[in-house]
Amino acid sequence: MESVRVKSYAKLNLTLHITGAEGGYHMLDSIVTTVDLYDLIVLKKRRDSLVSVTMRGQGSESIAFDDNNAVKAAQAFIEKFKTKGVDITVYKNIPMGLGLGGSSADSAGVLKGLAQLYKIDDFEGVAKLADENGSDTRYMLTGGYARLKGRGERVFHIDSKLKLNFLLIAPAEGVSTAECYKTFDKIGVFGGDGGKAEAALKAGDIRALAGSLCNALTIPAKMLSGSVSKAFEDLAAFDPLAVNMTGSGSGVYALFETPEFAAYAKSRYKGKFKVYSLKTI
Repeated sequence: MESVRVKSYAKLNLTLHITGAEGGYHMLDSIVTTVDLYDLIVLKKRRDSLVSVTMRGQGSESIAFDDNNAVKAAQAFIEKFKTKGVDITVYKNIPMGLGLGGSSADSAGVLKGLAQLYKIDDFEGVAKLADENGSDTRYMLTGGYARLKGRGERVFHIDSKLKLNFLLIAPAEGVSTAECYKTFDKIGVFGGDGGKAEAALKAGDIRALAGSLCNALTIPAKMLSGSVSKAFEDLAAFDPLAVNMTGSGSGVYALFETPEFAAYAKSRYKGKFKVYSLKTI
């Protein structure tokens, strides 16, 4: 095997509670799911131990080599498992700066692809590299419904048959994650948990799930970006089951009961932002 292709899927935060702070990090309790928007990653073996990367799409060409988490993941993998290097091409479909986890998805995709390419079956070893790369990268190795705790590195998978349909608004104006958390620290209150959302997922109760969707960073994000507030207003006009924000923004999504309702909302949206139809996988 000289090359592999990996699909790395985006995620949505269904809930995001901030439960405290420890060691300079915010502690989270978050219910997440992967959706059918993905980056395609192509990895090809090299004869030396070096790493190259080519980014294509969504403005990713501007990411500096030394700041690219996919590169960092590859370099860490090569060092740990003493393999040869890799040429990486990332075809980005996941928009950046929306809270969809694209950077973590790319890192996880590179780690999974390298494990396939070099026939490494040490999942826990790969997962530890994921933890070092980013707080939710371990989750991105497997995806699906899960509850994340701590910095996001503690992953508890949730067995649910629910199929969810969303319409995501993508404001052109991003929200700085650092500024969003800093603003939360000034106005927010630690607490809450994803217990109700987890129970609703396990029971297959979409309306109970809708009632439990939340994000502790929503108010800070709205304070930092009028576009986030506008996205909430635009989506609420379609009377969905719920409207919520993913990550620290600026992506805002509506949950609909059926794919037809989501498709109708997309067809009727006349706002200024780009929209995406998403569903769980």
